[in-house]
Amino acid sequence: MDVSVFGDLLRPVIAEGDLDRDLVARFQAGERIAFDQIVRRHQKGVWRIIRRYLRDDADAADVTQLVFVRAFKALGGFRGAASVRSWLYRIAIHAALSWIRDHRREVATELDDSALVAQAVAPAEIDRGRDSLRLRAAVSELPPKQRLVLELRVFDDLSFKEVAELADCTENTAKVNFHYAVKRLREILGGALEA
Repeated sequence: MDVSVFGDLLRPVIAEGDLDRDLVARFQAGERIAFDQIVRRHQKGVWRIIRRYLRDDADAADVTQLVFVRAFKALGGFRGAASVRSWLYRIAIHAALSWIRDHRREVATELDDSALVAQAVAPAEIDRGRDSLRLRAAVSELPPKQRLVLELRVFDDLSFKEVAELADCTENTAKVNFHYAVKRLREILGGALEA
């Protein structure tokens, strides 16, 4: 009996953190279907990170597709210095920023305030109708590095190590930037973010 027919069934159970690395190894060994699984695992997260920059669903979908085309072309040389998710998010951030640069007149790059309210702040703490504009303005006042670190930590629930990889800084610097971003938002919003 040919056991290769049962390939995935016989494959040992892989820890969630190692699944991406296994998929990369399978892709690099010529199993192109493994890339489809990588896309399925990360497509929503990549789209979300791009959507925050572009604020348009159709544009975010186009850039997301571009990210996975770039990833497909580069995955053969992936060495695993970072996690697959971090690697994809870095490609996504660069692609989104390139799109913004190329379409500067067409898009306002504001943070999706409703997502920040929903994910970072309890609904009772900020009245969405009245204070969402204040929140948007407060986030836009943050220095770029603090804003990026805040977005990655709050929206994508990334560890500070992953945030540091994506923001091109040390883990300690990412923590400091996050601390000052939250502190500044609290100052601007008059303590509305107090826990």
